[in-house]
Amino acid sequence: MRTCLIALAGLVALGGCVSNTASMQLYPLKGSIAETDPTLVIEATARNASGTSGSLSFQLPERVDCQGTWSSLTPRTVSSSRGMSLTWRKTGGEVGSEVATVAGVNNGEIYAVCDDGTRVQGTFIIGSGTSSGTGTATDTNGNVYKLLF
Repeated sequence: MRTCLIALAGLVALGGCVSNTASMQLYPLKGSIAETDPTLVIEATARNASGTSGSLSFQLPERVDCQGTWSSLTPRTVSSSRGMSLTWRKTGGEVGSEVATVAGVNNGEIYAVCDDGTRVQGTFIIGSGTSSGTGTATDTNGNVYKLLF
């Protein structure tokens, strides 16, 4: 029974690591990859999906591994309060600050370098508080991709 509990705890811990990733798809639109196989979908894995940046990995055709970074610019509002409160519940001074994420559409970028020297760079938009978005990317070999996640 103890062995089962240890195994279950390990699976729960591993599941916590896996759930913080998101899948991105790069669809070749123009260039040699689209000409060779227009149905190809390049699957990318974005780590730290609940944050505003993280690592990115994918594989181009011919088994070329690519590693990089994604980043989203999430605007925030900061407010601070200072003063005196004269209510029955809270008497005395009050000092504080609050940071909140602004709802809306945020900009982001991806950048990756592949084992063969190819560089992939793109931009995307993403909804605040979501892990889905759309954009475009290009590489140094003249390929253009539609980016969806």
